[in-house]
Order: sequence, then C-alpha cells, then structure tokens
Amino acid sequence: MQLVHRQTQGQSLVMTSVMQQAIALLQLSNTDLQRYIEKEAEENPFIDVNGRHRALPSLPYSGNGPAEQDDPISRIENHPLSLYGHVAAQLDILFPNPADRAMADRFLEALDPNGWLVDPLDRIAADCGLELEAAEEMLHTVQQVEPAGLFARNLAECLALQAEDQGLMTPLFRKVLDNLPRLAAADLSGLARVCGCGLDDLRGPLKQLRSLNPKPGADFSGNDVSEREPDLIVTRGETGWVVELNRSTLPAVEVDETLLASKLTDPAARSYVGERLGVARWLRRAVEHRNQTTLSVGAEIVRRQVAFLEKGLGHIAPMKLADVAQAVGVHESTVSRVTTGILMVTPHGTLGLKRFFSTALPGETEGDEAASAAAVRYKIQKMIAAEDPRNPLSDDAIAKAVSAGGPVLARRTVAKYRDMLNIPSSFQRKRQGKLNAF
Repeated sequence: MQLVHRQTQGQSLVMTSVMQQAIALLQLSNTDLQRYIEKEAEENPFIDVNGRHRALPSLPYSGNGPAEQDDPISRIENHPLSLYGHVAAQLDILFPNPADRAMADRFLEALDPNGWLVDPLDRIAADCGLELEAAEEMLHTVQQVEPAGLFARNLAECLALQAEDQGLMTPLFRKVLDNLPRLAAADLSGLARVCGCGLDDLRGPLKQLRSLNPKPGADFSGNDVSEREPDLIVTRGETGWVVELNRSTLPAVEVDETLLASKLTDPAARSYVGERLGVARWLRRAVEHRNQTTLSVGAEIVRRQVAFLEKGLGHIAPMKLADVAQAVGVHESTVSRVTTGILMVTPHGTLGLKRFFSTALPGETEGDEAASAAAVRYKIQKMIAAEDPRNPLSDDAIAKAVSAGGPVLARRTVAKYRDMLNIPSSFQRKRQGKLNAF
C-alpha cells in the first residue's frame, strides 16, 4: 500500500446564494413576487416597487364574473361570520355565568369545521373538572345552538338533533336512525324488516332524512381567503391566440441611482451604497428574467394547446416538460419551477400550468393520434356524469368505450383514473342511485 498525490482539473456547477435566489424567483407567482420585492424594498433604500400604491384594475375571470378592487372596509362588512364566531355569540347568551361560559369554551375548542364534536366527552369532562353526568347535561345545552346538529358526536346524533328541531322525529324515524349501517348498504328490505314496516312506509322517512345536513358546520365561512388573481391571460387575437402577463399584479423593480457610491467620501458609506446598489440591480435583472421566462413558457404551452383553447378540457394535448424546455431553450427543471403555482386564464377557466402536462396514451393503431391522460380522465368523468344511476358503467365498460374511439385503456387504468377523480366504484354508485331513487 502507498499514498499517491494526484492533481487534476475539472468543472462543476456551484450553487451560489445568488443563483439559489434567482431559481427561487422562478417559482413565485405574481402575488408572491410582489411580497418578496416589497420585503426587499424595506431593507434596501435603492429598490422601489413600481406602482406599489396604484389601484389595480379589475380583471374579468372566466366563469366567475369580474374581479372587484379590494376594499378592506366592505370586505369586513360583507364577510360572513365564521362557525366559531357564530357559536361563541350564542354561548354568551346560553351561559351568562362566567364559570359555565369558560367550560362551554372547552366544548367549542372540540368543534371541528363540519360541526361535530371531535374530542370524547369523558376527556372534555376531565378538562372541565366535571362528572360525566354533568358534562352530558352541558352537552345537551350547547347542542341547543343554531343550526341544529352542531356538537353531535356521530352521524345518528347529528341527524336526530335536526329531526327533533324540525319536528320530524317519529318512532319509525328513530328506528331508521338506529339502523343507518343497513341504509348505507342500501339494504332496504332488511331495514324495513328491522323497523317492522313495509317498503312503502320507508319512503317518507328516507325523503326527510335526505333533507337533513350531515355537516351543519360546513356552510359557514372559514378563513378569509380571497381568490388569487392569475399570472397569465390568454385571449384570441387577430392572428391567433395571444398570451400576456397579468399587468395588474405584475411588479416591476426600479432602482434609484441618484446617490452613487463614487460621490461619497466616507469609505464605509461608499461600501454600503455600492453593495446595496449591486443587490438592487441584480434584483431588477432577476425579475425581468423571471417575467420573460414565464411568458415564454406560457406562450409555448398555448401554442401546443390550441385544441384545448378552442374545444375544451377533453382536447388537452399530451405534453412533457422536456418538450417545452427544448422549444424555449431552457433546462427541463426551469420549466418545472416556472409552472409551479402559476395560474393562467383561459376561455375554459383559470388553470394551473401544471394541469397541461400529461403523458400520451397510445391509440389502437400506429397511425392514431395519441391522446393525453388528462383528456381521457375528463372523458371518463363526463361518461360517468351522464350514466344511468340505476345501471352505472363498470370500469370494464368504460375501458371498452374509450378504447373504441381513442387510446387503448385497460380496466385497471380506468380504476386508477377514477380514484384520482374521487369517483366511487360502479357498485357504490349503483347503491347510491338506488337510495336516491327510492
């Protein structure tokens, strides 16, 4: 064994902090980029965000009506009350005693967004220092809040609270609630047998049951989350489809160079001004490069998706990141970063750029045009929406129907796409259709 020293030369890419920042800018939406630049402007006196105080023009959204200018006062006035704010106001009236009101807050903490009680009653009782019987009495009190069904511990209790509030609770209705598993399995004959009635007698209670809300808290507003404006806008021009950056949300960086480092005599001040000016100039170039790259990628996607723009979601063409990267002249990872979180307004709604990337499915013959997986999923969704609820399409039938007029699909592929779309199986759809038709 011996030690040998060798000297070699090589090239490698080092990810500097500046390069990491430039890459991070590619992944930001217009809104996020605006926040980033404003934060930098707070620390750098030479950075000015162009138009940071200007009013944003309204932007028409496809299918959602025109976007209105943000008015904080009207937003507060028109914003609906949250579930917790709604319930807390009623608890103030139900529990005038401060000690009881504090214990009622423990029940409020255990309320989930759907309106159900998520913590066991014995745990709530222990936290409040109550006996289980006393906790039961307090639970019955908090269950008096509106809408009926809040603070229920299970589905049967939630529906029972609403039925009692509406005067629907009859002995037969109570028996139906006690046998909800049979109803979920669509075993109507077995349900009629355990309830001691005929099938026709079940029609009224089941119709009333369908009118109840299993998630009474879901109708309330959650956080104040406003819809984000898109980053790209697609319109039809005189010569074809045109893609533009959304100027209403697009920030522009301006650099104030009135104070130059060469005019300063203090070395420390000259060093600080030079460093801050360098950062401001780099940020201006990085934002311009980000905007140009985003526009180039969006334009290439639009060029490849003309059929979608003219005909709809069922005609999204197969497309890969590498295809766009080669056409634009950037690395594939750059396209992946640019398309993350970027929204584009189209004639068929506002979609994320990632939505347009989909693998190609081969046709039945070599000459058939390949279809994208996204288009096939949309076709499957439309077929299931138009099916007979009493005789839903099986995965095998869907696979044969799609394969007859387009790409060849296996049954397991249909099942995978159906799961991606959160569509239940044909057996579950048939059971639900049976219940709805009864």
